[in-house]
Amino acid sequence: MLKDVGGFEGLSDEQIGLLTNRAAVRTYPKGAVIVSEGDEGNSLFLIQSGSVKAFLSDENGREVVLSTQKQGEYFGDLALFDDAPRSASIMALEPCKVMIITKAQLREAIKEDPEIGFSLLHGLAKRVRILTENVRTLALLDVFGRLVKTLYDLAEEKEGVLVIEQRLTQQDLANRIGASREMVSRIMHDLIQGGYLERETRRITIRKKIPSSW
Repeated sequence: MLKDVGGFEGLSDEQIGLLTNRAAVRTYPKGAVIVSEGDEGNSLFLIQSGSVKAFLSDENGREVVLSTQKQGEYFGDLALFDDAPRSASIMALEPCKVMIITKAQLREAIKEDPEIGFSLLHGLAKRVRILTENVRTLALLDVFGRLVKTLYDLAEEKEGVLVIEQRLTQQDLANRIGASREMVSRIMHDLIQGGYLERETRRITIRKKIPSSW
């Protein structure tokens, strides 16, 4: 599986063996908090099945979703390079199976083969670029623009149409783009009424190109 994970795809079988021979595997039910913001950061998590969300929350229960990740992706890598606590929480969006490699185990593997460390840094650089683009989106686009960009980012082409198969509530979308649920509800209603979106119980289909402004 590691050969399909960004940051590890260039590793040889021997290098991958240095990691997997040290790893443990755990399963988490839907809704389980795998990592809590402020926890000690001492492990890397690779998703073998299922999906998760990374989020921030405050004492009033308000939440901002930073990203979602699925099979073949990983999280927890930032804490492997410093001793700071976890910067965000991770929750399972569905039952998940993850491979866990501790900081100590990873350092042992890197000592045996430094190329593993360079691969991780390559993956980390990709993440920084994605975060930079997310900041640009929040700073330069209005709520409509942020929502449309998020819909396109989440969509995958299936049989010639763009489909979001992840089950998302209006509050989920609002948490992703830093907006109120009411505003998202109004925009989604207009896009559905205009024939741009079709919403079903478990998926959203983009039927035609969404305009650049509301």
